[in-house]
Amino acid sequence: MHPNTLLHPLTLRRAEAADLEGVLTLLADTAEWLYSRGVRQWPRGGFGPERIEPLIEERVLFLLDDELSFLSPDEPAPPVATIALDGHADPEFWTPADDPAAGLYVHKLAVSRAWSGSGLGEALLDWAGAMAYGSGLTWLRLDCAKENPRLQGYYRHCGFHHLRTVDLPHRASGALFQRPAEDTAITAFRDLSSAELIVA
Repeated sequence: MHPNTLLHPLTLRRAEAADLEGVLTLLADTAEWLYSRGVRQWPRGGFGPERIEPLIEERVLFLLDDELSFLSPDEPAPPVATIALDGHADPEFWTPADDPAAGLYVHKLAVSRAWSGSGLGEALLDWAGAMAYGSGLTWLRLDCAKENPRLQGYYRHCGFHHLRTVDLPHRASGALFQRPAEDTAITAFRDLSSAELIVA
């Protein structure tokens, strides 16, 4: 774990409407970083509010905050990381044979570049897997860019199995990954999110 996680206590919580600007900034910064490396996973410039507001309203978008940022309330701090977790299986990717209802799906996973290499992405995936397990589901699933072997290697390193790649000309994503849901203890951050069952 990165030293920052020891010096800066972190808290996971559900995103609220007031968090929209910070989330958009984090996702835009991440998208630009991806583009600088030739990866077209997300739209350049990030996502518009119309893509993120529904996730906040549905209570499926989670933010990781640096608790020390609250010591300077006059300077709003963007989240350290973000992840959406829900039961929405993209019908262009996941077929009835996959039993889409058997898993939870990760979307919009992003970690601030200042926290790159901290292990927070892995910790959030472990948390998501524990949420799926606690909901009585079998799988934690995601899709990622077809043409990004480095990212695919990252997910393999995190214990995901490449199920298949769906090559649709209008979608940059399409590499499908899953791993069994597991009840994993999370020590990288305090979880203030509700343990309620997540529904799409």
